[in-house]
Amino acid sequence: MIGMKPRQQPRNGHETIPSRVHLVGAGGIHMSAIGQILRHRGVQVTGSDLTLSEHTRRLEALGARVYTGHAASQIGDALLVVTTAAAKPDNPELVEARARGVPVILRAEMVQRLIADRDVLAVAGTHGKTTTSSMLTLMCVRGDLDPLVLLGGDARDLDDANCRDGDGRVAVVEADEYAEAFLQYDPRIAVITNIEVDHLDYYVTAERYRQAFERFAVRVRKDGTLIVCADAPWALELGLARRAAGAHVERYGLDTEDAEWRGTRVRGNDRGGLDCTVSLNGTELGRLSVSIPGRHNLLNALGALAAAMRAGVDFHRATAAAAAFTGARRRFEVKGEVALVGGPVTVVDDYAHHPTEVRATVLAARQRFAGRRLVGCFQPHTYTRTVYLLDEFKSCFEGLDALYILRTYAAREDPDRGMDALALASQITKPAPVTLDSFEEAATQVAADLRPGDVFITLGAGDVTDLGPMVLSALETRR
Repeated sequence: MIGMKPRQQPRNGHETIPSRVHLVGAGGIHMSAIGQILRHRGVQVTGSDLTLSEHTRRLEALGARVYTGHAASQIGDALLVVTTAAAKPDNPELVEARARGVPVILRAEMVQRLIADRDVLAVAGTHGKTTTSSMLTLMCVRGDLDPLVLLGGDARDLDDANCRDGDGRVAVVEADEYAEAFLQYDPRIAVITNIEVDHLDYYVTAERYRQAFERFAVRVRKDGTLIVCADAPWALELGLARRAAGAHVERYGLDTEDAEWRGTRVRGNDRGGLDCTVSLNGTELGRLSVSIPGRHNLLNALGALAAAMRAGVDFHRATAAAAAFTGARRRFEVKGEVALVGGPVTVVDDYAHHPTEVRATVLAARQRFAGRRLVGCFQPHTYTRTVYLLDEFKSCFEGLDALYILRTYAAREDPDRGMDALALASQITKPAPVTLDSFEEAATQVAADLRPGDVFITLGAGDVTDLGPMVLSALETRR
């Protein structure tokens, strides 16, 4: 893993981390990153999760002990327990820890301990956090800043890792807004990619969700910089309010003429992505080029560029990193292709689970695979999100030629919290969806229905990612 090298000396914040730590929800993308860094620093790590996964296997390969399921005995002799916000208060490991007097902290509090002595570059937003923070990481690595990194996804350009334990003065953190996790950080540089309604299972109202971002923005250090996307209305509004309050705020955008960081003369490139000319305060700096498709990803690159340059990376190194960036896992990831008589079928996987993300992914697919038939399979993520975003879900699939809907990935929720996949499907008319109950049924039917030349996209934040390889395998039998 890039950056996982022996330390020459302990970091200043290291004394706040005990020698034995237990992780509840160890397989979570953020929690597994914490575990890997702790193991690299010589901490004894145990953990538990409902199921084992690639991320728990990584921890075990580093010497951690990870249990399947939750039991009081599994915390062993831990001196600190770190828990995901999704764990319920009656989790037996949390109950046992509190009964013994073992400190219990949330995941974001643990991240704060890891980054306590760094200049934090935090990337927040409803969409685009993982891609933007992964690009920013690569820019900082190429710029010799040797960052500590904690991501919400696996970055292909960082050896498929979701973390990096560099010795430099900066830390790149994907600042997750769920359960107000990002309010643990005091960034020197913060990027807000956009703000749209989400996570109302926790926030209840859109206003409370927006207020969380306002509180995050206030936490930017007085000598720091808040960087907001000027093309995202709520993010821009927040940025202007912070500027009026005396904070240093910079805006980036493709559509906003007076943005400090502006991308103009946008055009497609021969790698399937987009290019633009970057200007800072009206002075042209040069071209920014990305190979990942979609206008939203060019915006992500522009935001990462602004943060990287303010952290000390020069323009040419930063844009070279952007051009080399191949993407994060599960973000428009091509899983494979099967050559059929008459043309290939390409399978793509994307994490899109919010209507805005679905729409952006479909538009990106239209750009990358112009003229080809697009077929999608969407797995709703949580019952509540389906309800409060129903109006947007009704129309976000319209760019697809055919749509399948898989059973809801419940995550932390019970079915009575909202609307299931079948009910959602009944509300969508363009294209009229086919509902699928099991992965086996889905793989068989999708593979039978796909035509030569089609592009098949799996969409969702749950285990729908497993469907693509199953469809590829089924397609092989048609060759």
